[in-house]
Amino acid sequence: MSFDRLRDAPDEYKGKLFILGGLIVNPRLTEQGSQIEALCVPVDSYGSLKEGARIQGRFLAIYQKAKGLLEPVVYKKGNDITLADEFVELRKGKLDEMDYDYPVFEIRQIYLWEEPAYYYYYYPYYPFFPHPFMYDRWGGPYPDQSWGVPPPW
Repeated sequence: MSFDRLRDAPDEYKGKLFILGGLIVNPRLTEQGSQIEALCVPVDSYGSLKEGARIQGRFLAIYQKAKGLLEPVVYKKGNDITLADEFVELRKGKLDEMDYDYPVFEIRQIYLWEEPAYYYYYYPYYPFFPHPFMYDRWGGPYPDQSWGVPPPW
C-alpha cells in the first residue's frame, strides 16, 4: 500500500491497522502525547527496514498521553522504528515552506531498532574487506583496531 492511495481515499483506510517502518525525523511531546514525524520505509516480513528501499513519504505517529510518553532523547532523530498502528486521518501541515498532507496514525506498538553493536575494521591481510569487530575478554573493544592492528593474542 502506498501513501498516494491513502491520500486519494483516506476514508477507506480509517481504522485499519498498518505495519510501518520509519526513520525518525522529528520526535515531539504535545498535548495529545508523544508525536513522531518519520520517513516511511518499507519493511520485510520480520518488520526490519529494507535497506536501499524507496522512501514513501512522511507520516505522523501519535502515542496517547494516557499510555505514557515516548522520550524524545530515546526516540531521537535518525533512529529506526517499526510500528503497528491504526490510521486516523490526513492532517495538513508544512514541510519547510511546502504544504504537505501527513497521514496520521495512532501507535498500538512500537519497536525501536538498536544501533548495531558491532563495527567493521580492516584486517591487515585483507585490506579491502571489513571484518567484524574484535572484543577483549571483558566484552570491550580492543583499542586502535581500525587500521589493521592485529589483536594482542
